[in-house]
Amino acid sequence: MPELISSHANPLIKQIRSLHQKKGRQETGLFLVEGIHHVGEAIEAGWHIETLVYAPDLLTSDFAHHVVEAQARNGVRSLALTGELFTSIAAKDNPQGILAVVRQRQLNLDSFSPANITFAAGAVSPQDPGNVGTLLRTLEAVGADGLFLLDGGVELYHPSVVRASMGSIFWKPVVQVSFNEFVQWGKKYGYQLVGSSAHAKMDYRDFHRGNRSTILLLGNEQKGLSPEQMAVCDFVVSMPMKGRVSSLNLAVAAGVLLYQMMEK
Repeated sequence: MPELISSHANPLIKQIRSLHQKKGRQETGLFLVEGIHHVGEAIEAGWHIETLVYAPDLLTSDFAHHVVEAQARNGVRSLALTGELFTSIAAKDNPQGILAVVRQRQLNLDSFSPANITFAAGAVSPQDPGNVGTLLRTLEAVGADGLFLLDGGVELYHPSVVRASMGSIFWKPVVQVSFNEFVQWGKKYGYQLVGSSAHAKMDYRDFHRGNRSTILLLGNEQKGLSPEQMAVCDFVVSMPMKGRVSSLNLAVAAGVLLYQMMEK
């Protein structure tokens, strides 16, 4: 049994605490992954694990113990903490006793083309990290190839994005660029851009993407797509609304549209 760290003043513990904040993540290029499933997905997908942190008295899963032992054999730095200290740095209530400090990946448009991205989604300035994580999870479910985060908005490595993605963040490439850069790139490669708007005349069920490489564009939760953004789209589709509601949650709407569009 390794010696357990119990001091809140330990430098690595201080670094982990800093990664709960955007400033800490931006300055270090690291982020936190918490929980057995999420840590396992990050490792299986080949992301670089800087440090594996665990609490032996909280870790009841045989799989998690195997993960810790395997990472130690592979030379990954591991820290064993007391349950009290681990609980104090964990974001979740009733933590499972394992988290990882992971190196971020920063992708750019140069690595994207119709050769590897044929069906994807783009979100313009999304504000809710839970929506972005759920969108990534949905993209994996429908067999889409990636996500474009356009004109800022939610930070990709926000803990709520990671958590809501249920591991999909490690398998689906994400690029963060301006809307104008994205449009220029899309035109260069001949992508079909499909916007969504409550005011569009085309019912989403009447759209079929065929064999063209296609990207679904989703507007900001509060404002939707602007007229200028809709103008660059090849098609703009709407979803019929009954009752008194005038819109759907971004992630819910994306799920309906993506499942419709997965059929060519």
